[in-house]
Amino acid sequence: MANLSLLDLVALCDNARPPKDSTSPSPFDEEKLVPFCLSQTAGSPVVGLLRPIIVSKLALESIYAWDIQETRVSFHADIDSPAKRSAIMRELCERWRDEELFPDVCGPRKWRSELYAIWKDPFGAHEYPSSTNDDISNFAFEMERSACALFGVITYGVHMSAFEHDENGLRMWIPTRARTKQTWPGFLDNSVAGGIPSGMTAFESLVKECMEEASIEEDIARKHIRSTGAVSYFFRTSQGWLQPEIEYVYDLLIPSNHPTPEAFVPKPSDGEVESFELMDLELVLRKLRQGLFKPNCAVVIIELLIRLGYVTPENEPDFMKLLIRTHNDFDYARWQ
Repeated sequence: MANLSLLDLVALCDNARPPKDSTSPSPFDEEKLVPFCLSQTAGSPVVGLLRPIIVSKLALESIYAWDIQETRVSFHADIDSPAKRSAIMRELCERWRDEELFPDVCGPRKWRSELYAIWKDPFGAHEYPSSTNDDISNFAFEMERSACALFGVITYGVHMSAFEHDENGLRMWIPTRARTKQTWPGFLDNSVAGGIPSGMTAFESLVKECMEEASIEEDIARKHIRSTGAVSYFFRTSQGWLQPEIEYVYDLLIPSNHPTPEAFVPKPSDGEVESFELMDLELVLRKLRQGLFKPNCAVVIIELLIRLGYVTPENEPDFMKLLIRTHNDFDYARWQ
């Protein structure tokens, strides 16, 4: 049975440092990653990092869609708006899906039919434009969720912890992911979590997920959920695909004196979750150290325990490493 440290848990999720070596030796460390730029012009935003196999596949595509150079890959100069870029990415990803070119990533069984927004400045304002025919906003394009790892683009999600916190300690609502999930089936999760669909804000996507995943009504979510920050990490899959991710973090502190406490009890709704269990801190920590949580969910719980004062510099020797590793900037300045 595993006995993972908190830093071990973070390292499962934050396991890469492209364009440098990974935090742990990896057979993919020697791959030359090529910046994925929006345009051919100098100083064009870099939106992703491409592995050699993707560069070689893009080199076979139309020269009127892509410009392939040794030091960077970009859209052709005529592909100069979010709408045009999105159309190119949609056709490409759907064709690669149908050809089963990368079945472990975006093949028919992995396809999500959900679009993610890609931003010119990943740390800038995320405001979806009223028109995608001009190129004046931070919005770059949108693409199929499952294919994002092929292009090494930064993606975004929301994670919420629903918990009771009083003189008797901390108790958290922990779901078990459905065994039919495409990713991490049967693992433990955060109370509510999900990706942010293109065109939707972080909070609105969380409200939607609350209703769909946990049967938490909209009025309860809007009144009682609080934004508390974000975590970020650079994950590389066992097949070498790059997934830099930012997760917006939220708390639902369940009030002790609410007239309808049952309104805060999460219940499975859309088949994404098998069951919910109210766990005390001792049980949560035990299951964390056993490696039973989906890795990025473990990161969010560790961040919560730091904020609530359960993990401190006095009781955790890796305290500062935890803080740094859960707020990763992906060495983004070095992507150029």
